[in-house]
Amino acid sequence: MTAARRPSGRVHFVGVGGAGMSAVAYLMAKRGITVSGSDGAEGPYLHALKEAGLDVKVGHDPILVEGAAEVVISSAIRESNAELAAARAAGIPVIHRSEALVRVIKGQRIVAIAGAHGKTTTAAMTVCALHGAGIDASFAIGASVYGVEGAVGGAYEGKADVVVIEADESDGSFSVYDPEVAVITNVEADHLDHYGTVEALENAFADFAGRARLLIACADDEGAERVSARARGAGIEVVTYGARIGAEIGVTEGGLERNHGSIPMLLKQPGWHNRLNAAAAVTAAMAMGADADQAARGLASYGGTGRRFEHRGTADGVEVYDDYAHHPTEIVALLAAAREITSGRIVLLFQPHLYSRTRLLAEQFAGALTVRGADVIVTGIYGAREEPEPGVSGDTIGRLVMPPTGGTFRVIEDLKEAAGEAVRLALTGSLVLTVGAGSVTDAADWILALLREREATRG
Repeated sequence: MTAARRPSGRVHFVGVGGAGMSAVAYLMAKRGITVSGSDGAEGPYLHALKEAGLDVKVGHDPILVEGAAEVVISSAIRESNAELAAARAAGIPVIHRSEALVRVIKGQRIVAIAGAHGKTTTAAMTVCALHGAGIDASFAIGASVYGVEGAVGGAYEGKADVVVIEADESDGSFSVYDPEVAVITNVEADHLDHYGTVEALENAFADFAGRARLLIACADDEGAERVSARARGAGIEVVTYGARIGAEIGVTEGGLERNHGSIPMLLKQPGWHNRLNAAAAVTAAMAMGADADQAARGLASYGGTGRRFEHRGTADGVEVYDDYAHHPTEIVALLAAAREITSGRIVLLFQPHLYSRTRLLAEQFAGALTVRGADVIVTGIYGAREEPEPGVSGDTIGRLVMPPTGGTFRVIEDLKEAAGEAVRLALTGSLVLTVGAGSVTDAADWILALLREREATRG
């Protein structure tokens, strides 16, 4: 495919401050290609690229694409963007981020992690499992990866011929990869604004799986099971993992079971979903030649990823965590993990992401947010790439929530006001969760600042 061609001049990234875009830009620069980039606002990934010596700027200006050999965009960049419009007008080739990544990793052995939930965490865990077994794999992951020395945001340039990538299904772009090993953590209704139907979504996952030598799939997930059955029928080698009887790799509270032997896993992160993620990671590492016990021990170095049950701080006796969960299943798993580490009050501040997702999954969100013994606040919707839909708001979910036993629920559209209410509800010993794929991550800082002010007034 044309994606294998190496660009002969400077490559400019529009929206380079995004987690996924910054990872591709960094790897491209490390491999000898001249890279520039811009983003609409300052942020941690843009800062990390600056620190690494890349030519990246805040603000979009058509002059930045002048002289570029190619321009790279993600699905989040609108056609009205000044730089994209200038590139189109000048006849500069424009490619998607996934195509750029294919060029960067050409010739390497690829482990591609896909799934409706858990792909970022599983990809990062796979890296730690490989590194623990002495395989210095590169990676491109859509979040900061903690515990890997030399990582820049979600990217790292290793010495081995192995690369771990997070394969994004949201816009169908994961179909461009040809992995040696593909991992599917789960397949669940999401991104129906792009696919239209669950059947079309599963077809896309089946196409992704069909491009691999080996598919590793979760036996506990019905969607992943259907896709793995189709892959087997197409002649793809499949290994399944999970607690379900019949899984080739059994998952228990303490580790893995395979071929009548046990492999203990030293995992710091709570939650059954993380045990499944870790099982997928170790299985993928073994498929790339890693020693099973060394790979499992490598998980002990996993320090988490940005916005995946990320501990943001403690103030006035309150723990504050931030999480990217933006689907009902993810919220349920997050709350289960939180309950493993606290018996105190949970205050959950949730910002819905996308108008289409809120409309299509409103009932499921309402069920996930009807939380016994917790205080739940839902804010206005973070639209991201979408324009507002008439009649769709935080109340679309709120109207369907049943009053939780021993807990409270409210809708507060304004994020700052919602953060203030979270502080009011958070008593000593509480755990606050800021949850969603949008700007709600800023609320974690606001909440900590308000808690410190409250603590100071008591001093």
